[in-house]
Amino acid sequence: MERDYQNAHDRNFDGGYRRQTGKRAVTDYGSSMVQWMRNRQPRYKGTSKIEMERPSPSYIADMLPPIAKPHKPADAIPAKHIHSSLNKARHAVNVVKWTPEGRRLLTGSYSGEFTLWNGTAFNFETIMQAHDVAIRTAVYSHNEDWLISACNDGVIKYWQPNFNNVKAIQGHDDHPIRGMAFSPNDTKFVTASDDATLKIFDFAGGVEESTLTGHNWDAKSVDWHPSKGLLVSGSKDHQVKLWDPRTGRCLTTLHGHKNTLTRTLFEPLRGQLLATCGRDSVARIFDLRMMRDICLIRGHEKEVSTLTWHPFHTCLLSTGGNDGSIFHYLLNEPNTPPNTSTSIPPYDSADPTNAPAQTVYPAHRVQHAHDAPVWSLDWHPLGHILASGSNDRVTRFWTRARPGETDCFNDRWHIGEAAAEREGTWHKRAGGFSNREEEEQEMEDEANGLIDQTMPSKQSILPGLPGLTQPSSLNDGTSVGGAQKPLPPSGDFSFPPPIPPPAGIPGFDPERFAELLASGQLPPPPPLGAHGQGPPPPPPNFDFSKFPPGMIPPGFPPLGVIPPPLPPNALATGLPGLGPGDSGGGGAAGSVRRRGPLPSQQESLREEQKRGKYRPVR
Repeated sequence: MERDYQNAHDRNFDGGYRRQTGKRAVTDYGSSMVQWMRNRQPRYKGTSKIEMERPSPSYIADMLPPIAKPHKPADAIPAKHIHSSLNKARHAVNVVKWTPEGRRLLTGSYSGEFTLWNGTAFNFETIMQAHDVAIRTAVYSHNEDWLISACNDGVIKYWQPNFNNVKAIQGHDDHPIRGMAFSPNDTKFVTASDDATLKIFDFAGGVEESTLTGHNWDAKSVDWHPSKGLLVSGSKDHQVKLWDPRTGRCLTTLHGHKNTLTRTLFEPLRGQLLATCGRDSVARIFDLRMMRDICLIRGHEKEVSTLTWHPFHTCLLSTGGNDGSIFHYLLNEPNTPPNTSTSIPPYDSADPTNAPAQTVYPAHRVQHAHDAPVWSLDWHPLGHILASGSNDRVTRFWTRARPGETDCFNDRWHIGEAAAEREGTWHKRAGGFSNREEEEQEMEDEANGLIDQTMPSKQSILPGLPGLTQPSSLNDGTSVGGAQKPLPPSGDFSFPPPIPPPAGIPGFDPERFAELLASGQLPPPPPLGAHGQGPPPPPPNFDFSKFPPGMIPPGFPPLGVIPPPLPPNALATGLPGLGPGDSGGGGAAGSVRRRGPLPSQQESLREEQKRGKYRPVR
């Protein structure tokens, strides 16, 4: 790992370690999209005029988006890890959802927060408290104008694209909502909850229209067909049910899983296939035209927690497991491992109705994608980046490997940290330093993104004079804006001298003084006399005739004479004994009190090195 040391002749550098700014991974799809749009042609005219990609770095400039290769789903498999994004306050990521235009990624956490990540540089953009409890699901409308989200309390919230919350309704009473889906025309949406019911709501009015009952246990997932009036739901009772949303009647029940269903999802492009996964460590693909399972998805050793379809390739399916793994399947390529019997699809058998389902194995495995269960997967609208959210509180981004790139298949995400360290593709110290850099960068981005709009309350900088703010002449240019609070007084600040006790005044009559206190007619205070200034004026309507003889201390004006008020520019020129910037009269006469600048990182590092820290090379 490279180290960056400053020149020894630099007077401001003492030879310590200086961290080199890391390079941020950026995925820009603009050039490949423009190249495809310039050179594309109708299919009847033949293939594209662009030269076919070859495994060489020189062909990186010729990469095309997945939509330009409808017959090559293998080129869209996201085998390379780009970036790991994590919040400063870490919580499990339950939902990941790309915005419809693909410029940002929205994540919903266990703490009820929405976080927005940049879709190109993957850095933090903003965070907001969306729900009071854990967010369980979120979905965008087909017209891209609305977002609805639901949480553990059964509350459903409506959001505009600028994340303005316009409405909140109680969908299910005190039961978590596990899934939601919009109808094809966005006029209705359906929810699935742990109360074993599905509910259909009118979107415009936010009113419940019907309740679908039939599951014997918690409903864990629901989806609406992309073009038809058809619903599918998966439950803890191991059943997959298809519903008619108009009548609320259960059309059929599919039995294939032996444990709780975790995800049910229609294929979004054609709508002919249905994918389901569950805690029995398998996923199944059902053909709605045959109303039976045609593919048995194997490969996971533990529960399959989530799955997602590619937006353009109908045969590319990605799944996430409870062990943190992410597998990618090509349904038209079984990828049967050695010493395993090969099965054929039911379409090619003599009896398609009774033929067993074809077993499909992963085309690509990312065995160590996360350190905890993967809760959510979502593809970028262009199909070139896959986002994953996990219980390890990290959001990760995956993309295609570039031509000629082979190291990404032997990194720590594929073969583990120990094996990658033996292969030389990952080093523990370098990995720890890289993780620390990523955490520091994300914390810096979050600190820059969160701007406190409230101004601090005005505080008095002159002790003993409440409400008197800092004069304009005391601004020394070291403060920025209004966000910094004034520094506390320095240690040598001397308060005004206390009022001498009444017992020290000659001719003092304690009984007469007590009578004046009881009647509310207080005598004027004695002069300060600290710096030769005059005494303050007596209280209004004070009767000097009732003042006992000998009680007027020396230095007071004659009876009935009120001293002149202070000039208007007294605060600008400074009170007597307290000039502009004076620290209170203590110490040297008129020493200027200025707001000291904040210490720099180099000064802080020197102070820590004096204490014996950060001496060894990290």
